[in-house]
Amino acid sequence: MLDITLIRTNPEYVQEALAKRAVHFDIDAFLALDTELREVRSQVERLRGDRRAVSGKIAQRQRAGEAVEDLRTKARTVTERLTAAEQRLAELDQAHRAFLDWLPNLLDDEVPAGGKENNEVVRTVGQPARFTFEPRDHVELAGTLGLVDYQRGAKLAGSGFWIYRGQGAQLEWALLNYFTETHLRDGYEFVLPPHLLTYSAGYTAGQFPKFADEVFTVRHGEDGRPEQFLLPTAETALVNLHRDETLADNELPKRYFAYTPSYRKEAGGYRTAERGTLRGHQFNKVEMFQFTRPGDSAAAHEELLVKAEELVDSLGLHYRVTRLAAQDTTAAMAKTYDVEVWLPSLDTYVEVSSVSNARDYQARRGNIRYRPRHGKTEYVHTLNASGLATSRLLPAILEQHQKPDGTVLVPEVLRKWMACDFLTPAAEVRSP
Repeated sequence: MLDITLIRTNPEYVQEALAKRAVHFDIDAFLALDTELREVRSQVERLRGDRRAVSGKIAQRQRAGEAVEDLRTKARTVTERLTAAEQRLAELDQAHRAFLDWLPNLLDDEVPAGGKENNEVVRTVGQPARFTFEPRDHVELAGTLGLVDYQRGAKLAGSGFWIYRGQGAQLEWALLNYFTETHLRDGYEFVLPPHLLTYSAGYTAGQFPKFADEVFTVRHGEDGRPEQFLLPTAETALVNLHRDETLADNELPKRYFAYTPSYRKEAGGYRTAERGTLRGHQFNKVEMFQFTRPGDSAAAHEELLVKAEELVDSLGLHYRVTRLAAQDTTAAMAKTYDVEVWLPSLDTYVEVSSVSNARDYQARRGNIRYRPRHGKTEYVHTLNASGLATSRLLPAILEQHQKPDGTVLVPEVLRKWMACDFLTPAAEVRSP
């Protein structure tokens, strides 16, 4: 949620900033609504004061044994006016909130305008794999090595699902173990949140109301909103840990990480670019999250990016870091870096970590504040980073570390959980 004071005092800046996202905000209509809301709110407060004053005079006269009929008539008039004003206030407040709820975050000045075609490569690390043999793609490698059972995954749950098996399941769990071990070493608190969340959680994260149709809803409320839904990312849970709380200054920064499956309606198709585990309805992810003071959030953003990069680099993968353009940055975020690994078969990079700073946008929606040592309470800043999403790492590991004999070298940091140096073909050909 945007700062209403900023909209009132600098509407031109807000309008220009939103236009960077191709969001056209009728600022005049909103300011007119805002003015009327404040006027009616003041009217309601005055009428409530008048009602209290009249009630006090009625009580005073009754104690003195004096007539009160004229005051009762006045009280009825005040009450009628107050009822009408309160009804109008509720209508205006709802419209005012709806305006603000649909507005995305304001972007940092350095975020380029436009869509993903304007994303900026910040740096590239390593070189693309060069093969002296005809390389295989991740779908073929996962099948011949018996790592992923796509057919039975679809049989169990439908398209967009898969099953990790044998060394594939071991590799998936090794990645999760490695990320957990690393984040614990770095001083982050481990959290295992519920996979079912309420509407308020989605609202605080900035996903609702605009993107309510994009989640798997378990139960709808009477108003049709998702009363309970499967979390699309652990960020949605972590940002709500301190909803409606005021933290002490010495508690910040708070650093968390969580492991959860992520559940998304969007999934891939039959094209090579969408097959395998690159896009699905359910995938595993470890998520880092921070609550910081406003003055510390820029440094925290860089810290999270470094940690995500270190994980990818330690797996021996060629990757790059991209600063997302305005229309490719999600609505709740002010600035996002993507860490993208190279997939030789697609001749492209795919995102494995999205590292974002929401500044105070989510904190305003969730009423998450802190109390500085001096001065009044302020909203915290919230930041998140995938650390990491495994469903795209597995294809990158398979393709970048494959050998001429069809085996795949296991990254050294994972071997203590794998008890092997290479992924080898399964003894049994697993087909439905």
